[in-house]
Amino acid sequence: MNIQFVVRNVVFCLALSRLIVPFTAHAQSQVLGEVKLVGKTKADKTSGVWVDGQYLGYVDELKSEKKLLLMPGEHEIAIRQAGYTDFTKKVVVEPHKKTEVQVVMLKDPRTRLPTVTSLIKLKVTPDRAAVFVDDAFAGTVTEFSGVGHGMLVSPGKHRIKIALAGYQAFETEVNLLAHQKMTIKTDLLQGSITQAGASIKQE
Repeated sequence: MNIQFVVRNVVFCLALSRLIVPFTAHAQSQVLGEVKLVGKTKADKTSGVWVDGQYLGYVDELKSEKKLLLMPGEHEIAIRQAGYTDFTKKVVVEPHKKTEVQVVMLKDPRTRLPTVTSLIKLKVTPDRAAVFVDDAFAGTVTEFSGVGHGMLVSPGKHRIKIALAGYQAFETEVNLLAHQKMTIKTDLLQGSITQAGASIKQE
């Protein structure tokens, strides 16, 4: 009799735990707050977004189903674009509330474009991944893909890194001659510790 009572209690507790876990996860999602990033110019809309040091995408895509939902509390938002000074702002997120941040990217007066250039084209998926040249954010893959698009860099050696949250970052080093064209093609691997494979075509 006692054994049956214990067994019934165990079964009841297990069933109860199955009800509590989904409810708790659902309840947690209900306390999130939204940060809405608003940009007017092309530079504002295509700049990369970092929240607490983590790259999440570019300004104009972080809306609708990809809207920026954060846990309540203080967060640091950094917006970056090659040739512009970083836009940084600390925001305090409150549950169920939307915080709007007006992004204004300003030209960096220290930027000097090279007089002689080489061209790097990218064929990378996902095309929303961030592109870094010599550790500096250059833009997103989509800006340097397709007909008539490419990334102008100075001749010589450069470190190229392509990264996106949830994917294995791809890194390579290129050594370009003046006016040389190069295509880097790779598919980032989702959630893998193995380096993404890539092909580099020189022209």
